[in-house]
Amino acid sequence: MSHPGLSKLDELCVNTIRFLAAEAVQKANSGHPGMPMGMAPAGYVLWTRHLKHSPANPQWHNRDRFILSGGHGGMLLYSLLHLTGYDMSLDELKNFRQLGSKTRGHPEYMPEYGIEATTGPLGQGISNAVGMAIAQKYLANYFNREGFPIVDYKVYVFAGDGDLQEGISSEASSLAGHLGLDNLVVVYDDNHISIDGPTELSFTEDRAKRYEAYGWYVQEVAGDGTDMKKFEKALINAKSEVQRPSIIKLRTHIGYGAPNLENTAKVHGAPLGDEEIRLMKQKFGWDPDKSFHVPDEVLAHTRQAVELGKEAEDEWNALFASYEKEYPDLAKAFRNAAEGKLPVKIDSLLPTFDVSKPIATRQASGQVLSALMPQMPLVLGGSADLTPSNNTQFKGAEDFQKDAPGGRYIRYGVREHAMGAILNGINLSGILRAYGGTFAVFSDYMRGAVRVAALSKYPSIYVWTHDSIGIGEDGPTHQPVEHFAALRAIPNLLVFRPADPNETAHAWKYALEHRDGPVALLLTRQAVPVIDQRKFASAANVSRGAYILTSRGKPDVVLLATGSEVAIALEAAKMLEADGLSPQVVSMPCWKLFEKQDDKYKNSVIPRDVKARVAVEAGVEMGWRKWLGDDGVFVGMTGFGTSAPWKVCFQEFGITAENVAAAARDMVKRLKEEG
Repeated sequence: MSHPGLSKLDELCVNTIRFLAAEAVQKANSGHPGMPMGMAPAGYVLWTRHLKHSPANPQWHNRDRFILSGGHGGMLLYSLLHLTGYDMSLDELKNFRQLGSKTRGHPEYMPEYGIEATTGPLGQGISNAVGMAIAQKYLANYFNREGFPIVDYKVYVFAGDGDLQEGISSEASSLAGHLGLDNLVVVYDDNHISIDGPTELSFTEDRAKRYEAYGWYVQEVAGDGTDMKKFEKALINAKSEVQRPSIIKLRTHIGYGAPNLENTAKVHGAPLGDEEIRLMKQKFGWDPDKSFHVPDEVLAHTRQAVELGKEAEDEWNALFASYEKEYPDLAKAFRNAAEGKLPVKIDSLLPTFDVSKPIATRQASGQVLSALMPQMPLVLGGSADLTPSNNTQFKGAEDFQKDAPGGRYIRYGVREHAMGAILNGINLSGILRAYGGTFAVFSDYMRGAVRVAALSKYPSIYVWTHDSIGIGEDGPTHQPVEHFAALRAIPNLLVFRPADPNETAHAWKYALEHRDGPVALLLTRQAVPVIDQRKFASAANVSRGAYILTSRGKPDVVLLATGSEVAIALEAAKMLEADGLSPQVVSMPCWKLFEKQDDKYKNSVIPRDVKARVAVEAGVEMGWRKWLGDDGVFVGMTGFGTSAPWKVCFQEFGITAENVAAAARDMVKRLKEEG
């Protein structure tokens, strides 16, 4: 079977990719062989003729990025990595989907091995790529100078029907078209098959016209995905396009070459079977008794990528050396950012807040950003059409737009889903950081991207304001009650719910210095008192996750709180002190950080021998038992909120200092009576 536009050696390489994919899935008895088999020619041509990459140094900063958005076809990526010389051995391919292997069931972020992003949930990868393209545009504008294209990489994506059906990709693609991201090239694997069967069962719109409407440059390559001459021409056109992102609608055949399974749903997500693989080998003229066979001439040919990549990287290094002489400050900034070094000492820039003036933590956050961001040019901000409410636009920030790639503020529009994934893509640049804002209740829309960030340890920052029933009149549709618990449940996501402006400032400090996973800031709409740090503990203790705000000797009762409810706990403490009791008030802005402290510290903050504990939070109780123990009392929400002014909402649901104090008194009394 011949492929137009490919030599016999090229065909041998393409078929090697197909068989590696099919055999790895067969050996694992699990996986998706069909997509790699159909997209093998496109993958081969892109990776050996057009992709700028250095297999010997997968994290070379000016490499092109490749995202396999249809992560179920991971064996295509793994095969290409192996053949072109990355640290991806044949044994790793044989261990596909096995414990401890690099060849995970769906690709997971491992840049040291050439895997640029975690893809599995469909639509995330293509949306990550939009963020990567935004990052490149900003970095090129910031660092490049005439004769010094230090940052000029492109972003390539292989996406399938599932990616295009997911709503997140529509949001991201719409924004990409608006921004004119001409450094973004998507190859759409149009194979007409999904798990349920033919895509016509549910997916019949004209995808080409849809992307034309988004403002993309659209090309269609008909046939069966094997005419690489036509595909390569389209690829060259896409690379040459200016002003618009590109999508190539490539008609392929899923499971190409499988005699009995090609173009069927069966080949999408199940092994071909030994007999089918044997028949396919006979069809292609391969020795049916050889498995995981990579012909010597194939390896010699594809491994040329190592030397070609080294030459490209050496050329760039020489360019950067000259650039460093001409623009030493910019070069230093580039190197420092690549090493994760911040350009300023954040402590010296944090604003102070007047204790006599209550202020919403969302507003305090805005003041912190205006103090820090002008000195941190490699941090991008943005909001999903809630900028005045989120207070995410810092002083002097200009919009990032098609004709203004130097802007640091991204207008995401009402696209929370896409914003989450785009933030991840920007933060994957290795140079930039990015944050984005919306209401806390809409964190649900972002959850898929947040989970991927936590799984992959992307350093994304989420600003979620209007964090409780304190949003007031907008009512229960906009009042998050279960969200604190739901977000805290995500492993590796640091959730901060600061009590006041000073805690907010230190939460921002931690978020910007933290690079080992995502951080969320939950901020109030309503004003909260500024806690006097001269009278109470320093807000710098935020870095410990929880700390004692006030205590007098051995406590009779421990009052635990987060966010705006810390002020309620402090007020309740006054009432208890008037009764002759000794309350210990604990602010718990970040549970996960507190969990990481040593036992001695944790026992000092929440003494094990003090059973009288009351927690107050304007959310559901889930998660609090860990800190309350069996005897503790929770004051908070048991259902949804209501539409009323915020103070009325808190009163209606009993989240008041009086109720906290009453619960504490009753508990102390009961425990004494029980002996």
